[in-house]
Amino acid sequence: MDIFSNLALGFSTALTLQNLGLAFVGCLIGTLIGVLPGVGPIATITMLLPITFGLDPVGALILLAGIYYGAQYGGSTTAILVNIPGEATAVVTTLDGHQMAKQGRAGIALGIAAIGSFFAGCVATLIIAALAKPLTGLALLFGPAEYFSLMVMGLVFAVVLARGSILKAVAMILVGLLLSMVGTDLETGAERMTFGYAPLADGIDFAVLAMGIFGFAEVLRNLEHPEARDVVKQRIGRLLPSWEDLKQSAAPVLRGTLLGGALGILPGNGAVLGPFASYTLEKKFAKDPSRFGRGAIEGVAGPESANNAGAQTSFIPLLTLGIPPNAVMALMVGAMTIHGIVPGPQVMTKNPTLFWGMIASMWIGNLMLLVINLPLVGMWVRLLKVPYRLMFPAILVFSCIGIYSVNNSPADVIFTAAFAIVGYAFIKFGFEPAPLLLGYVLGKLMEENLRRALIISRGDIMTFAERPVSAGLLLVALALLVVAVLPAVRKSRNEAFAE
Repeated sequence: MDIFSNLALGFSTALTLQNLGLAFVGCLIGTLIGVLPGVGPIATITMLLPITFGLDPVGALILLAGIYYGAQYGGSTTAILVNIPGEATAVVTTLDGHQMAKQGRAGIALGIAAIGSFFAGCVATLIIAALAKPLTGLALLFGPAEYFSLMVMGLVFAVVLARGSILKAVAMILVGLLLSMVGTDLETGAERMTFGYAPLADGIDFAVLAMGIFGFAEVLRNLEHPEARDVVKQRIGRLLPSWEDLKQSAAPVLRGTLLGGALGILPGNGAVLGPFASYTLEKKFAKDPSRFGRGAIEGVAGPESANNAGAQTSFIPLLTLGIPPNAVMALMVGAMTIHGIVPGPQVMTKNPTLFWGMIASMWIGNLMLLVINLPLVGMWVRLLKVPYRLMFPAILVFSCIGIYSVNNSPADVIFTAAFAIVGYAFIKFGFEPAPLLLGYVLGKLMEENLRRALIISRGDIMTFAERPVSAGLLLVALALLVVAVLPAVRKSRNEAFAE
């Protein structure tokens, strides 16, 4: 009965007028940035971080979470109608969704994407609620050594699941760890890697790094691509699928939900891999796989369910263990620390209103997204005609104002511009920036737990191997890394990402 009383507490928090308003605004902004390709939830959340400073922690996290899973919904609209994925997870939806639109079935594709996403979101919310207490209880048994080993395993997962070269992913994580050490040592008070420059004494601001590497760099990357839009000329048609469409889609929605939900928990790119894995699975289950790529409704239903389920279950390791599984969750860690909340198992015990309020808001947000998406399709179609080059200057101006307002520091704006150039260079040279942000966020926590573990063991490094849970986590990390660098595995991994 605990789960019901906890959910009752969550709904009493989420159903306040302010939190309902913030959930609606988050879902609306998320849908908007999902519909307009070229910005994405990472860049948007980094740009809106300064705005959340004036909100209470619960409201701030409800707003940011709404943006994240709202973008998964919005991304399918542009994928189906324009053949451009508004979000990375909507890439698979373009394959069959756009073909359905060309056949005059755009409304059916949009309808099944929304219904699948709603179902997946509801199931994922229940999974989070069910797993939260046991996982938090397990996490409370962890000491500093176990936490350090868990973070090492998380970073290894991020390396294995990152797109492109494993060596480049490792390099990005090491750069992130290095950047996390800039500033004043908390124990000795000595300055590290500041080069005597006073603004760096407090370290590199999280919002500055994230907005530069993701927000501004993404704008630069999109400006170099010519705008080409294959907007469907056919009528959108009715949005409610027929009984036959629903029968065809039921099993793919269920399979996509379970697969996406499981992959979303994995550190690294688990939530992004969900739709790709779902599409592959549906092709294997199909009686006629040749239908895929030509307008098969299963190719929309499965991946769309998987991407929304994965987006929401990625909150599980964040809320229960304090470990962000992807770049967006790393931003959520940043938002929590800005509001004075230490992410991890103690959030549930010390701040149950925040924990359960956020979980309840996800269900409410999914219901809102169903209402926002289907009736407003006409408006989203008109928005798709706005040229990106007209939007980007406004995005940059508001972002600079937001960054400056955090500390009233012109140096922060200059640093953001510098990181934007660095982030753009990373993209051009094939380095994925997401592992860098994970490394940066986990770096401080890893250093803290490493020092604690060594103090408790009086400097004995073997403490990490002697404690069974810690040793097990390190062995899993090592095995993953060894398997990932095997030539056969590396080749199939590269082929999977290329496909």
